[in-house]
Amino acid sequence: MIDAILSFIRFVFKYKNGLVDKIMFYVSMMCAAIVIFNVGYVTDPVLGELLRKTIHYLFYVLFLMIALRESSSIYALKKIAVEHYSGLLILSYFIFILIARFAGLESLSVFSREQWIYLGIYIIFIAELSKSTLFFDNFYFNPTILFVISFLVLILIGTVLLMLPRTTLEAPLSFVDALFMATSAVCITGLSVADISTNFSMFGQTVIIVLIQVGGLGIMTFTGFFGYFFSGGFSFKNQLMFGEILGENKVASVIKTLLTMIFITLLFEFLGAILIFSTLDSANFPNVGSMVFFSIFHSISSFCNAGFSILSGGITNEAYKFNYPFQLALSALFILGGLGFGIVLNFYTYIKESILLWYHRLITKRNYKHKAWNFSFNSKLVLLCNAIIIVAATLFFYFLERQNTLSLEKGAGGEWATSFFMANAARSAGYNSIDLSFVGAPTIFLIMVLMWVGASPGSTGGGVKVTTVALTFMNIISLAKGKEYIEIFKRRIAGESVNKAFAIILLSLFVVGISFFLLIFTDPDKSMKDLLFESLSAYTTCGLSLGVTPSLSMGGKLIIVVTMLVGRVGMLTLLVAFIKNTTRRNIIFPEEKILF
Repeated sequence: MIDAILSFIRFVFKYKNGLVDKIMFYVSMMCAAIVIFNVGYVTDPVLGELLRKTIHYLFYVLFLMIALRESSSIYALKKIAVEHYSGLLILSYFIFILIARFAGLESLSVFSREQWIYLGIYIIFIAELSKSTLFFDNFYFNPTILFVISFLVLILIGTVLLMLPRTTLEAPLSFVDALFMATSAVCITGLSVADISTNFSMFGQTVIIVLIQVGGLGIMTFTGFFGYFFSGGFSFKNQLMFGEILGENKVASVIKTLLTMIFITLLFEFLGAILIFSTLDSANFPNVGSMVFFSIFHSISSFCNAGFSILSGGITNEAYKFNYPFQLALSALFILGGLGFGIVLNFYTYIKESILLWYHRLITKRNYKHKAWNFSFNSKLVLLCNAIIIVAATLFFYFLERQNTLSLEKGAGGEWATSFFMANAARSAGYNSIDLSFVGAPTIFLIMVLMWVGASPGSTGGGVKVTTVALTFMNIISLAKGKEYIEIFKRRIAGESVNKAFAIILLSLFVVGISFFLLIFTDPDKSMKDLLFESLSAYTTCGLSLGVTPSLSMGGKLIIVVTMLVGRVGMLTLLVAFIKNTTRRNIIFPEEKILF
């Protein structure tokens, strides 16, 4: 009898492993839904206590199911394979939480809270969900279309979560307001129809920051990472799909690029949270936990260039308006996030190699083969463009506002720190330490130009990107000199890149113009300056506003929602995804010149 049972188990886990994973997925999804219902919806104490006990039992059920699955799978394969590592790690987490809850140890009492059980349930749900996403290669979607669909799905999930009664401290958000907030968070814009510091509960703020994190890197990046981690590998079709999404040309490097992207992002956000924490005054917080949450929230929001803040009034809050170390910490994060993954990876690799070199020279006294790390052509161009615009924007802002809003700052150091913060936040982060209603008209124009220029390609920032603007200006200079090609750093720029640059600029003006035109009809009571600023901010995913966002009509909010989504995905990307003709004709027609 026992031999028959063991043979059946071996058969199931050797040939029907997909069925077992499906069962785990649906059970974990049900558990996750119950947790969300309890945390976000239930207000009745009796029902809440009943659900709390139910969640505890479900936690134990999931623990037993995973233990059974992993042990049976190991028995069936007669070895511990790579795909078992994640399951064993989850089991270790479960055992640790059980010890913390029932051992009665004072040192582990913090881990006996309900939140750790919720986290365990969601770890399993994310693990099972991520495994399912690896089967997208069974559907013949264009990866770009799949990328867009992933954003739409994430926005829909975020909208539902933000409509739950316990998301807000007062009345629940309407569908349009919840959709607006979810889109703004997923598209890392920062425009808000409600003050999340005073109107949102801890649960609501957590939903916002999760949407920012997942939206900043892309849901496909996250699910790909967890799918690889929890399943133990990618199929070749998976690698091709994620290679196109990540912009990685080498199929063999897809997994490394994906893992490195996640690691570097979390590393910089972790270091940023520590840096922010060090600038805070404990007198402004009820406890250390609040300081930690505040630091994590602003670190993620800054690195992802989202611009959301849980400060009442944002960075203009009196307790932080003159906290220049705090503002500089935010600046470092959103500038790094705005440089793009490739540049940050260059920096990370260079610093790592330098540390290893000096470590072996000074500590181990051994010869270390140092890998010379040369910045790529794109990295050099992006760094040059960013250096120019950072310095120029700071100087322009300082001299435009020196006799105006900057006169209220504390000393020359405060004036320059504020100028640096405002000039660079305007490019994509969307933070403001100065009330924009008090700045002059020339400064508003400068901010609009900076929003339009935006951050770097491949980054979490928006705008048309600094390289696009640089390429356009260099093309004008080349034409004036009578050159047929753009040359920089002893390299000739491909004609395709120039064509894309002009297309991106033209499409950005077209989308902003359409959005602005429609807003004039839906919100005729608002000034044209405010509406144009709002449209540009939405498309460039900057998030700065002249104060009209909460008072927009329903139609106006929906227009901004669409504008934010188009700006995040990219109008050219959408056109290529839906219009691109894959058939090529080997016909070259005679060339003609157009009169200008």
